[in-house]
Amino acid sequence: MHNTTVVAEPKNLNEVSFEQRARDLKAQEEQEQEELKRQRKSPFSRFYQINKDNSEYLRSCLKENPKALELLFFVFDHMDKYNAVVCSYKVFQEALGMSKATIQRSVAYLKEHGFLYVYKTGTSNVYVANKDLVWNSWGNNVEYCEFPANIILSASEQEERTKVRDKRVQTVQVKD
Repeated sequence: MHNTTVVAEPKNLNEVSFEQRARDLKAQEEQEQEELKRQRKSPFSRFYQINKDNSEYLRSCLKENPKALELLFFVFDHMDKYNAVVCSYKVFQEALGMSKATIQRSVAYLKEHGFLYVYKTGTSNVYVANKDLVWNSWGNNVEYCEFPANIILSASEQEERTKVRDKRVQTVQVKD
């Protein structure tokens, strides 16, 4: 149930002062912000949906390739509202404690069996969970192939960035 204030539309626009209209617009904006805050606090904001009609495929994956299922659940846990996540094999390796070869076999298995789609963006991969199996948002996002993706860097990938930053800092300090 929503508490909404209905702002009556005047028959004559001159009936409402600029100040009143500004107050009405501000009140409407505050209500919208409160609704957004309420939605973010929802216990369902951390849920994803699994289609019961296709859960048998998850069970078959568990039997055939448990490492692939572990990788798939990592994708589920980190995907954005479009079922997408961008990360390297290094992230999978470090997060899951698997070798690169195991990651490669797992990704190949998941692609082959339709659990996961892999798209290229430059040198990175975008991993997208099959929307018929699992979904992380409202159904209206299904049609789009827009990826404001969650990008995950492993600890060692961040170390490389730190080395470059530290090198720049040292260079600046030397100039002083």
